[in-house]
Amino acid sequence: MTLKLPLLSSKEMCRFLEGEGFVLVRQKGSHRFYRHKDGRTTIVPIHPNKDIKRTLLKAILDEVGMTREDFLSRYK
Repeated sequence: MTLKLPLLSSKEMCRFLEGEGFVLVRQKGSHRFYRHKDGRTTIVPIHPNKDIKRTLLKAILDEVGMTREDFLSRYK
């Protein structure tokens, strides 16, 4: 049985990415652009009081080249 991805706030997702070595490059409006030193990039929408939906979380993980299992083991 596959575990579901957790619901995260954008703040929690940004903190996770920064812990994985991603750096905030810029922010335009409500979107933050992160880049890793190896070239991987992703954008995280910043909306207070809203969680990132699981489909968007999966898309972000795909962009940064991380599997669901990798994320779950590193996030906990």
